[in-house]
Amino acid sequence: MEISQVLKFAVEKGASDVLLTVGSPPMVRINGELTPTNAPVLTPEATKKLVYSILEESQVAAFEAKKELDFSLQVKDIHRFRGNVYLQRGCVSAAFRLIPNRIPNLKELGLPPLLDDLALRHQGLILVTGPTGHGKSTTQAAMVDLINQRRKVHIVTVEDPIEFVHTNKKSVIDQREVGEDTHTFADALSHVLRQDPNVILIGEMRDPDTIAAAVTAAETGHLVISTLHTNDAVQAIDRMLDVFPPHQQGQIRTQLALCLLAILAQRLLPRADGKGRVAATELLINNTGVANLIREEKTHNLYTILETHAKDGMYTMDSSIKQLYLKGVITYEEARLRMRDPSALKTA
Repeated sequence: MEISQVLKFAVEKGASDVLLTVGSPPMVRINGELTPTNAPVLTPEATKKLVYSILEESQVAAFEAKKELDFSLQVKDIHRFRGNVYLQRGCVSAAFRLIPNRIPNLKELGLPPLLDDLALRHQGLILVTGPTGHGKSTTQAAMVDLINQRRKVHIVTVEDPIEFVHTNKKSVIDQREVGEDTHTFADALSHVLRQDPNVILIGEMRDPDTIAAAVTAAETGHLVISTLHTNDAVQAIDRMLDVFPPHQQGQIRTQLALCLLAILAQRLLPRADGKGRVAATELLINNTGVANLIREEKTHNLYTILETHAKDGMYTMDSSIKQLYLKGVITYEEARLRMRDPSALKTA
């Protein structure tokens, strides 16, 4: 068995992910659920051979040194993938995410129309948040592609790894990969303002240096787009603040209150008809009320803002999920399991 066969099978079945781990056959994720392939159960030797067959010598060396590896992979005539290699119980394992060949637009992704306007702003911070595997990178790519079609600007991306490959349209796009073109997100961002950018995409904000640099860039006339791993928009603000020591949090709160444009939280839920997944979203847009709550350490009150400011385009994840259920896009059971307050379904 060759790994190209497994990856080709995943593409043909419309899978989103491939998982190689000892003790199971190669698994594919279809409509959010893991499904075994008909291939043999993987042994430690077979898994290592499969994974190493697609790695370059430098990647093998990096993996064996750090025991973790993120990379992108273009399989000829098949597809592009994002890969992660790791160890579990001393055995090599790997996960692959299929990257669409074409960058979908925001409407095709089922995202709020207001996001088009936000993506075309000239400065500020836009955050996309949600669990792993729920489309954050695709949303980022769609926003960059919209800017690329509409504005004559310089876009610099810092990614780990590069997933969607952009071609220059109206904009000039420089894509930098952590580990290949720069050592870390923080290293790249410490120099990015000298590269004459208008728009900066940061694949993920993981540490205080990266967050501080992103906020400063957004505050000084750049549009910054990045992601976090949180369940909702309010948690994203708390997560950003919590990575800083207490004596720095006041300054970051003030900066964030000034530069934040919006936070989009998203989750992909299985469709009732079994044909793929659909985005449920939550949108928090910065206004005077939101900024004041951030500044005054009252972020818990932002949930009320989300529920009561529909006129400004804001809404909660629960309201999005409820609407998907009412339209018959997802099942009652799916909605019930995903909502913060399932009792709201009883009034539907």
